[in-house]
Amino acid sequence: MNSRKWVRLFLTTLVIGGVLTLLSSFIIKSDSYAEVFQPFQMFELLGLLLFFSGLGFIFSVISQMGFFAYLTIHQFGRGIFKGSWTSIQLFLIAFTIFDLIYFRYQAAEDSSIWPYIFTALGLLLVSLVIAYLKAKETNKQAFVPALFFMVVVTSVEWVPALRAASSDYVWLMIIPLVVCNAYQLMLLHRLTAEK
Repeated sequence: MNSRKWVRLFLTTLVIGGVLTLLSSFIIKSDSYAEVFQPFQMFELLGLLLFFSGLGFIFSVISQMGFFAYLTIHQFGRGIFKGSWTSIQLFLIAFTIFDLIYFRYQAAEDSSIWPYIFTALGLLLVSLVIAYLKAKETNKQAFVPALFFMVVVTSVEWVPALRAASSDYVWLMIIPLVVCNAYQLMLLHRLTAEK
């Protein structure tokens, strides 16, 4: 991959993260917007738009760091563990799903386990679709690595929001993370393909 393609990947992912977070904020943080419209406060509205766009840019940079870190880890894993790397990835996927349900539920006080189950299964379902599409466009050996990236790496990137006291930021962060990760994963083989 040359520098022009890398810059294209970086900038498009940055824009996707910023736009998605801004659009998501209209729904997830609608109370913040309601405050600046009654009465209308132009500078506060502009500040909110800049804040949520900037937050989206940060989320997309986190996504990109995770993507390039995974590309490195994947090469090391293939070299060190050889044929068992696929089994290790499947184990880590299962452990991450368990972690997203059980440990988050244990850390919460007086809440139901069902929101944690639905959240983890939702991430797994989206990840399965993206991994299937990646394998269909490249080869069947790409399924497990793509699934690993979408589940495990996305969950690691999501940790700052999961630790936050407000559930708003949990949802505000996961939407751009999943889309940015899926975008990078699906664009990579197009950028590196030989003409």
